[in-house]
Amino acid sequence: MKTIKGPAIFLAQFAGDEAPFNSLDAIGDWVASLGYKGVQIPSWDARLFDLAKAAESQDYCDEVKGSLAAKGLAITELSTHLQGQLVAVHPAYDVQFDGFAAEHVRGNPKARQEWAVDQLTLAAKASRRLGLNAHASFSGALAWPYVYPWPQRPAGLVEDAFEELARRWKPILDTFDENGVDLAYEIHPGEDLHDGATFEMFLERVGNHPRANILYDPSHFVLQQLDYLAFLDIYRERVKCFHVKDAEFRPSGRMGVYGGYQSWVDRPGRFRSLGDGQVDFAQIFSKMAQYDFGGWAVLEWECALKHPEAGAAEGAPFIADHIIRVTEKAFDDFADSGSDREVNARIMGIGA
Repeated sequence: MKTIKGPAIFLAQFAGDEAPFNSLDAIGDWVASLGYKGVQIPSWDARLFDLAKAAESQDYCDEVKGSLAAKGLAITELSTHLQGQLVAVHPAYDVQFDGFAAEHVRGNPKARQEWAVDQLTLAAKASRRLGLNAHASFSGALAWPYVYPWPQRPAGLVEDAFEELARRWKPILDTFDENGVDLAYEIHPGEDLHDGATFEMFLERVGNHPRANILYDPSHFVLQQLDYLAFLDIYRERVKCFHVKDAEFRPSGRMGVYGGYQSWVDRPGRFRSLGDGQVDFAQIFSKMAQYDFGGWAVLEWECALKHPEAGAAEGAPFIADHIIRVTEKAFDDFADSGSDREVNARIMGIGA
């Protein structure tokens, strides 16, 4: 068995224009001082990382790794959540998602998608140069506006949407395969891959591609009322990344899963800082140990109530306390009586 690595932290929610959040060097010092051992880097944030340069320059990658290593930090994964979203955008979301793209492709869905695919290609190459074996992203969505079956969906609409989604992602997955990196889709509402059934629909259409994998974040399953522990039992072989994020779901006589168009603070389902929600992390970390997950436990901080710096400070010890140092021997080895086939035969009453 393997001991999960961590604690680590996703930097996306903390990057900003003011120190220490405006450069990888400065934010690295900050997270190291909190006890983190790894960072997941948002590849779109030029304040922290130059994705195009990393894809082409081994020297740059070695410099980034070396600078972080001097602080006791490793890179866990790169993230292309925003670029991955743009691989497949339903027209209803064109305006909302346009801001995720480079300025020169905004307002042009075709150019925006081509830019997103190029970004994923760069990420695959950069991950290889950095010595990473997994990458975090979103799938995008063509069918999401029709998630609720009213009005009645035209026959074949969902199937056609998933065929198109697979068509767009298959070459990207091949690129990740060429670079020896697993592409882990965060299973997330708003994406066409938002639960186990939709992941399976996609996986079938990309030919069970070995690089089509999962970023596991239990908070999104709490908000859907999906069994997040059973999910690990079912999909453990495809789980390559892990976001440690808490959530709670407290339905009322007025609101349930859909949230009544309310803000995050007022929704029945909302994200919380670690330890403030309902996720059973003791069981999750136990299953991660049981299923030999050797990746990183990465805090993704999102909370409608608590200050992010407080959430980050509490997150490192929370994760460290939940990491199970796996055993190298069985607890009852002291009572081992050895191996003797003749004795075994006598015990079973077989043989002469």
